[in-house]
Amino acid sequence: MNGKVVVITGASGGIGAATATTIAAEGASVVLVARRETELRAVAARCGANAFPVVADATVRADVRRVAREAILRFGHVDIWMNNVGRGITRPPSALTDEDIDDMMRVNIKSVLYGVQEILPHFKERKSGHIINVSSMLGRIPFAMVRSAYSGAKHFLNALTAMFREEMRESHPGIQISLVSPGVVRTDFGLNAMHGGPDSRQFPGSQSAEEVAAVIANVIVTRAADVYTLPGAHQRVAEYYASIGADA
Repeated sequence: MNGKVVVITGASGGIGAATATTIAAEGASVVLVARRETELRAVAARCGANAFPVVADATVRADVRRVAREAILRFGHVDIWMNNVGRGITRPPSALTDEDIDDMMRVNIKSVLYGVQEILPHFKERKSGHIINVSSMLGRIPFAMVRSAYSGAKHFLNALTAMFREEMRESHPGIQISLVSPGVVRTDFGLNAMHGGPDSRQFPGSQSAEEVAAVIANVIVTRAADVYTLPGAHQRVAEYYASIGADA
């Protein structure tokens, strides 16, 4: 980890902040990206001298382009780009509006698309690089009906990640695209969902942001392609699809 330059979007709290502090403690330089300046600078202070906060909106392509430019200017290069911005929703599918769908796509898909597309030229030039997209168990199993559009967005993200990975495997094999799928994490995710929602901290079987960050730190080291953060998650996914007859 020592000497790695890592860009993290959504770094002002939750998984992003926990990952930043974890890998900074292991010697990484971190570029912290979020809209909330006060919170972002507090995370940067915890990360130490090699933290570079950049106030930006990951759903705005021009902002993402600026982040890439400033990160490279500050550290000379970028090794890892972590797309971590996301937002949930509390609304059943029959009640979804155009605005609901547009917001889920803007936050959960466009922020990732912009991040990948804006850093890829730099990675291609260097013939190496690592992109980490943070997804969700809801991108594998649609088990929370009121998270309908969020679950759909994360399924989209999973497919997009796989296609980017295949594209890079053929043209630039030194560039890896990883997917990380947490379950319920004890953050403000539920409280910040569109239309409100239950506090994620209330659910059993949840993980702390620090536990998820430890998995992501390991992904940086191993460059694993597809990782769950909860033990037994892979089996749970297999059992779900078996239960609905998907193997018939």
